[in-house]
Amino acid sequence: MPVIVANGLTKRFGGFTAVSKLNLSINEGEIFGLLGPNGAGKTTTLSMLATLIPPSEGKAYVNGYEVSKQPSEVRHSIGFVFQDPSSDDMLTGRENLYLHALMYGVDMKKANKKIDDVLKLVDLTEKQNIRMKNYSGGMRRRLELARGLLHEPKVLFLDEPTLGLDPQTREHLWKYITKLASEKKVTITITTHYMEEADMLCNRIAIIDHGKIVAMGTPESLKRKLGGDVVRLKVAKPNIAALKRLGYVRNIKVDGGYLTLTVSDAGSHLQEILKKVGSVDGVELRSPTLNDVFLHYTGREIREEAGEGGTFERMMHRGNR
Repeated sequence: MPVIVANGLTKRFGGFTAVSKLNLSINEGEIFGLLGPNGAGKTTTLSMLATLIPPSEGKAYVNGYEVSKQPSEVRHSIGFVFQDPSSDDMLTGRENLYLHALMYGVDMKKANKKIDDVLKLVDLTEKQNIRMKNYSGGMRRRLELARGLLHEPKVLFLDEPTLGLDPQTREHLWKYITKLASEKKVTITITTHYMEEADMLCNRIAIIDHGKIVAMGTPESLKRKLGGDVVRLKVAKPNIAALKRLGYVRNIKVDGGYLTLTVSDAGSHLQEILKKVGSVDGVELRSPTLNDVFLHYTGREIREEAGEGGTFERMMHRGNR
């Protein structure tokens, strides 16, 4: 049975539609990714599912509870790791977790044992008595993850959890997230800018653009839908008309001085393509990636930069309740 369901979920801010008629069904223990550029509606979607902002239309259910009519039950079912750190810098790691336990009504007789467990899970046992202001970026994100898990939620929302972290720390966090889903059966919904992260972590992905889901499936199925290999050419004046007449060329995208083609059996046809396209300054041939999928469905590459769900957006949400 799905743990998260959304039917026609829509959010408007004044005359602007941030999310439009979104439909989702996410199963227990699944890692589900929302992939999209800044302002696509990823964080707005999470905020509605987490009861932080009300939907303008549609319905959503989390752990069997309707977000609009049963917000308290939903909040007790979820953990949320925001893009911006929200722990107290003057408290130690353990003190931050204890404060969170008090706020969520965790049984105080069991709180210390649960704090020990989540600290061990994210490898912060030896750092638990250090003040947060002395934590590295990776340690902060791991403590935020531990805090989100302390009350044993059925669902965990992660908003750009590895944004700004170095590659090694990012890979460590991926391991924790995968372990949570497989061993604890926590259902995880993650927003990300990072194609590699989505490819490595997610069982399924929804690509969101302008508030709408434009494609959804497993990373591999989405790449297969492109129907061939990717040929990227650096060419100033490509002969597009000639390429369109080639039956094995499935898709053509022009981006500045580059031409990206999706080609069936590209190795056999590359020589003919080069003859047809015109004067070429560079050639790249490879299997499709999620970035190619994103380019295919949205017409542009994703920018791996600051996400949409920082402090400003959450303030805007609060002002539009």
